[in-house]
Amino acid sequence: MVTTASARPRTVADVTETRETSRSPEFRLAQSALGGLRQDLFHNAFAYRPLPPMAVDGPITRRLPERIRANAGWTPHAVVAVCAFFVFLIGAAAAEGAAPPLLAVYAFTPAVIVLLTLVRPVLAFWASLASTPFLGFLGSAGDGWPWSPAGFVAHLVVLTVVAARTRPRTGGWMWLLTGGYAVFAEVFLGIGYTTDAPPLLFCAALALLVVTVVQVRREAKQEVTAQQTVTAQERSRRTLLEERTTIARELHDVVAHHMSVVAIQAEAAPYRVENPPPELEQAFATIRENAVAALTELRRVLGVVRAEDYEAPDAPQPTLADLDGLVANVREAGLDVEKTVTGSVRELPQGVELSAYRIVQEALSNVLRHAPGAGAKVEVSYVLGGLGLRIVNGPARGLVKPARHPATTPQGGLRPPPPMGAGHGITGMRERVTMLNGEMTAEPTEDGGYEVTAFVPVAREEAEQ
Repeated sequence: MVTTASARPRTVADVTETRETSRSPEFRLAQSALGGLRQDLFHNAFAYRPLPPMAVDGPITRRLPERIRANAGWTPHAVVAVCAFFVFLIGAAAAEGAAPPLLAVYAFTPAVIVLLTLVRPVLAFWASLASTPFLGFLGSAGDGWPWSPAGFVAHLVVLTVVAARTRPRTGGWMWLLTGGYAVFAEVFLGIGYTTDAPPLLFCAALALLVVTVVQVRREAKQEVTAQQTVTAQERSRRTLLEERTTIARELHDVVAHHMSVVAIQAEAAPYRVENPPPELEQAFATIRENAVAALTELRRVLGVVRAEDYEAPDAPQPTLADLDGLVANVREAGLDVEKTVTGSVRELPQGVELSAYRIVQEALSNVLRHAPGAGAKVEVSYVLGGLGLRIVNGPARGLVKPARHPATTPQGGLRPPPPMGAGHGITGMRERVTMLNGEMTAEPTEDGGYEVTAFVPVAREEAEQ
C-alpha cells in the first residue's frame, strides 16, 4: 500500500539532507577545515581593519606619567613601524651597490608590507607570500632561497602581527600555507641556492606559539572576569532575596497580630450593641471573614518563602524597648557601647520598631566582627516626623576574635535572630529602611571608624494607633 508520505516527491532539501548524513566523518571534518580556511584568509581578505590603540589601564601603563600614558596606546603601532624600519635597513644592506630601482624594490617592498599589517592584515600576508619569489630572484646567490634576508624578517613579522590581530586558527593556516609554498618553491622553482625555509618555519612556529599562548590566556582571563561578574551579580541578587525573605518572616507576627485583632473585634462588635440591625451584623461578619481569609493567605505565603530549616519564633518580636537587653549582651561580648535616647519616647508601629531593633543589632554585630576593641555609640531620636537612628564606632584597636553574637543569649524574652553576618548586613539594613520609605547612609568616618544613620518616617496617625 502506498501512503501519502511515501508518494510525496523528493525535494532538493531532502536530497541535500541525505547527502549530508551519508558523508563520512572524515569528509565533514575536512569540509569544516576548508570552511575555516576560507573564512579566515579568503573572506574579506582586503577588508580595511585599522589597528586600534591598546588599552592603557594595565598594571604597567597605569604607573606611567600622565603625558606618557596618553600616548602609550600607540605602542603597537610604533613597534610595527620600528620593525618595518629594520626590514628596510636589512634590504638596503643586502642590495648595496645595486641600481636605484632594484634597491627601491628590494628594500621598500618588504617594509611597506610590514606597515600594511596595521590596516589590512590578511592582505599583508598574501602580499608577503606573493612577493617572496620576486624578491628571491632579485637577490644574490648568497641570500638563500626562497626568502631574501629582508623578506625573511618581513614574513616573520607579518605572520606574528596578523596572528596577534586575528585568532590562533588563522596563524595555523598561515604557517601551513607558508610551509606549502616553501616546498613548492624548493621543488619546482629551486635555482640551486641554499634553502632558508626550515629556519623560517621554525622561527615562525615559535612566534605563533607565543602569540597563541598569549591569546588563549587573555581570552581565558576575559571569560573568568565575565563569569566572576555574573557570579557577583547572582550573589547580590540572591543576597537581596534572602534579606527580603527574612524581613517577610519577621513581619509575619506583626501583620498576623493586627489581622487577628481585626477578626476578634469584628466578631465581638455586634454583641456590644443592643438589637443591632441585620445589615450591621452582616457587615461585621463580612469583615471577620475577610480578616480570617487574609490571615490564612498570609500564613500560606509565609510557608512558601520559609526555608527548610526555618523554625517559627516562640517569643514576641523585639522592639525598641528591648534595646537595653541588646546593649547589655553586647557589653558582655567585650564591646563598650553607649546608648542615648532623645526626643519624646512614644510607641511606634510594630514594623518600625522591629526594623529599628534589627538595624541596631546588625550594626553592633558588624562592630564586633570588624572593629574589635572600638567603642560604639547608639543614638535613638524620636522626632516629630519619625524615628532617627545613628550607630557609630571608632577604629579597631585589637585583633579580630571570635565574638558571641549579641543576641544569642535570650534575655528579656528575646529570641535568637536569623543568621546574619554573611557579608551582606548593610544590604539587609537598607532593605528594611527602603521598605519603610526611609533613608539610610553607611560610610567610613574620618578617624577610621564607621557610621550608620537611618531615618524612618512615621505619621502622627500611625504613631497613635
